[in-house]
Amino acid sequence: MEVKKPNVHPQMRKVELLISTVLRGGVVISLLFVVGGTILSFTHHPGYLRSPEVLSHLTHPDSAVLPRTPRDIIAGLRQWQGQSVIVLGLLILVATPVARVAISILAFVIQRDRMFTIITSIVLGLLILSFVLGKIEG
Repeated sequence: MEVKKPNVHPQMRKVELLISTVLRGGVVISLLFVVGGTILSFTHHPGYLRSPEVLSHLTHPDSAVLPRTPRDIIAGLRQWQGQSVIVLGLLILVATPVARVAISILAFVIQRDRMFTIITSIVLGLLILSFVLGKIEG
């Protein structure tokens, strides 16, 4: 029995591959930053490996010194602080699906699908709004 392949527009196939690449790439890059930042943290602070008390300073939310603003992250990256590298990796991980939604908008524009363009634009707007409101609350 022969399975028919759906007739996919060549441009849409390219967009689908781009979305797939962005999602995979974002996850892999994020993972590299998180692992690299972890290694950097333990390299700069070998006491984390030897002392549970010192390690608890890193792992407990109340005492963890993580960068919380873009300025803090950039300053930490300039000083090769592992925590800043980890936070950057997590930001990349969060930004990955947002980039996917933005690319989807372009795909729907190419398809001239107004309804999905509008719906996806609203989704992107809500994602951005949630980040802004989270910043205000945090």
